[in-house]
Amino acid sequence: MTGDIRALLARHLPGYRVRSINRLGHGLDNFVYEVNDELLVRRSKVADPQAGRQEVARLAAVRELSPLPVPEVVFADDETGTIAYRKLPGTPLNQHQNGDLDPARLAEPLGAFLSAIHGAVPGTMRDLAPLDVYPAPTLLQDAELDYRDVERHVPEAQRALVERFLHETPPDEPRSLRFCHNDLGAEHVLVDPGTSTITGIIDWTDAAITDPAHDFALIYRDLGPDILDRTLTHYDFPVTGEDRARIRFHARCALIEDLAYGLSTGPRHYADAALSHLTRTFEE
Repeated sequence: MTGDIRALLARHLPGYRVRSINRLGHGLDNFVYEVNDELLVRRSKVADPQAGRQEVARLAAVRELSPLPVPEVVFADDETGTIAYRKLPGTPLNQHQNGDLDPARLAEPLGAFLSAIHGAVPGTMRDLAPLDVYPAPTLLQDAELDYRDVERHVPEAQRALVERFLHETPPDEPRSLRFCHNDLGAEHVLVDPGTSTITGIIDWTDAAITDPAHDFALIYRDLGPDILDRTLTHYDFPVTGEDRARIRFHARCALIEDLAYGLSTGPRHYADAALSHLTRTFEE
């Protein structure tokens, strides 16, 4: 596969000297490689030219909207489903240990970032991001199916918290939809560990016109309720009690999904993080 990456680099960046190519990992849909510690090359397992062109256009629009850095596309190859980005500085937030960062410094830039992204007129983004509307009752059913598969891995003292959630009435659907990152987990927030400064927001493949609660839910799940509350104080739009109920709901569904993923086909660290955040995510 690295030979294919070299060939693509030679085709799209003639004269570019390749000193190193390292495979960083893979997800459900893509393989990711680092080139010369300055480029990230993501290759789809199944090429989708239309989706690739849409992502390039979406990132160009997001770069105009976002007060935080987002990836800059260096080249895209529709035939192979490959997109190369200039590497942003910093390391993913989920790779930092507790105490390494000043969490208070994350809230203001996250609030400003989400204000800018959610402030985009949905109609202008429809050609750049799909509509993602998934009924809450169906999400809850999916969460229960995932949980039953991995229930034995959850400490007995925590199971009652999850069981209570699975028997609750799902929240009402949102009154309005906005353009969202839609996968704003800690692994997609880059941070300078020396200054606790956010240096970039990556992985926009799941961006959609959807419920803004999805973005806040992953802050709640990964960073906790205190950082969520601090972030909301820097958010430009009103957040009601109904909004907060949907944030909690989506955070809990997302945690169960990560737990099941990390214990099946995904990297184990997803499950470890889910278990470590379970109590604070499911407590009222």
